[in-house]
Amino acid sequence: MNIIIAGAGKVGFNLAKTLSIGHNVTIIDKNAEALHRIQESLDIMPLQGDVEDSQTYATFTDKNIDLFIAVTNIDNVNLISVVMAEAVLNIQRKFVRLQKEFYHDSDIQKRLGIDRLIFPVKLTSNAISSLLAYPKANNVKFFKYTDYKLISVMVSSRFIPQEFQKKNLAIVGIERKKEFFVPCDENVEILPNDLVYFFGLEDDIKKRCQLLELDTNKEIQRCVVFGAEQLGVSIAKELVEIGRDVKLVEENLQLCEKADEALGGRVAIINSKYHAHDIFKDEDLDSADIFIAATNNDEYNIIKCLEAKESGIKKVVAINNEMEYYNLMHSLGIIVVRGPKISAYNTIIEEVSSTGVVVQKSYCGAKAMIFMRKIFRSSGLVQKNIKPINSESIQLFYMRNEVLYILNEKTTLQENDLIVAFSQEQESPKVKQWIYGL
Repeated sequence: MNIIIAGAGKVGFNLAKTLSIGHNVTIIDKNAEALHRIQESLDIMPLQGDVEDSQTYATFTDKNIDLFIAVTNIDNVNLISVVMAEAVLNIQRKFVRLQKEFYHDSDIQKRLGIDRLIFPVKLTSNAISSLLAYPKANNVKFFKYTDYKLISVMVSSRFIPQEFQKKNLAIVGIERKKEFFVPCDENVEILPNDLVYFFGLEDDIKKRCQLLELDTNKEIQRCVVFGAEQLGVSIAKELVEIGRDVKLVEENLQLCEKADEALGGRVAIINSKYHAHDIFKDEDLDSADIFIAATNNDEYNIIKCLEAKESGIKKVVAINNEMEYYNLMHSLGIIVVRGPKISAYNTIIEEVSSTGVVVQKSYCGAKAMIFMRKIFRSSGLVQKNIKPINSESIQLFYMRNEVLYILNEKTTLQENDLIVAFSQEQESPKVKQWIYGL
C-alpha cells in the first residue's frame, strides 16, 4: 500500500516503523529534526512540509494513496490536512486521531468522508470503566463477530496450584515471571501470580475468576484518580456517569479548578502535593476499591500505585504511556491500561491489519495476536474442508452458534462459522498467511 502519515511525533514514528514493513510509507512534518531522526532509523520517505497546505501533496498526484493517517498533536491540523490532501489526491481510506471528545458527537466524520476517527483519550477511559464491570479482571477485550470476550485475571498469590480443564472457555495465554506463552495442552496448570487470559462467554469467565482472584471480594464503587489533566478528567467523568463515587487528586490548583468545572461538581477534587504520602489517610483514599494513576509520567504512575498498594488498596491501575515499563508494572502486581498514544497506535494498526473478512487484535502488551475470520455465504468457504496449522504455540478454534470447538483436525466449514486463532507475536505471520489463505 501507499501510505501517507501526517505528523512525525511518537505515534507517527511508531506507525511508520510498523507499516514500513511491506508498504510504501511517507511521513510529513514541519519539524526537520524529527524527520532526520526518522530517516536515520527507518526505510521510509520523510517529507518536510505543512500538512495544511495542498501544495505539500503535489509530489503524490501521480499515485493512488491507499491510506492517509493524520496524527499530529492538533485536532484542527489533522482535520484540515485531510481536506487539503483530499483536494489533490485520490485517497482510498482516511484515519484521523482527535483529542477533543466533542467531535465524537458531531457529524464531522461524515462531512469529511473520514473512514475512522480515533479518540485515544476516550479509548483509555473506556478501558478503565470496563474494568468496573469485571472487578476481578485486569483487562477486557470485545469483538465484532461474537459475544465472547478476552479477559485477563491476575491469579492470587494465595492460590493453590492446580490444573484446569478447558470447559466452556479457553485459556489462550499465560504470562509467568515475565515470560508469555500460549498453552496448548487440554489441561493447563495455573500457578500463583500468573496472568491468565481467558476467551469465552462473560458468565463462564466470571465463575472461573472467582476461583483464581481471591483478593477482590466486592463490587468496585469507590474510585480514586490521580492526575487531573485531560485523561484524568475523562476517566473521572466516565466513572461518575456509571454511578461510581470518585475522588480526583491533583497538585496543580488551576487544573483542579478546570476539572471541577468540566465535571460539574460531581467529583470530589483534592488539591495536594503528589509527594505527600499522608494524603491516603488524611483524605480517606485508603478506603478506595480501585486506584488509577493517570498522569503522563509512567515512572510516577508506578510510584503512586505502589503507595496505594502499601496503603491497603487492592486494585491499582497505572496508565502505560511507554511500552518499556509494561513488564515492570505487571511484575509489581499493577494492572496496566494503555495510555492515549499507545491506544491510538494499536487501534490504527489493528484497523490497517484487519479487513472486512479478518479481524486482527493484539493482547498481553502486543506479545500475542488474535485473528478472527467470519465465514460468509459469499466467501466460497462454505462446505470447504480446512486443515489446522501444526504448531505448539498456536491455538485454533472454530465457533458455531456461539459454541467454541478446538480446531485440531480437518473440519468442514459452515456459513457463519467463526475461525479464531491465538498465537505468540513471532508466530503471527504464519497464522496470518494461513487464515487469509483458507
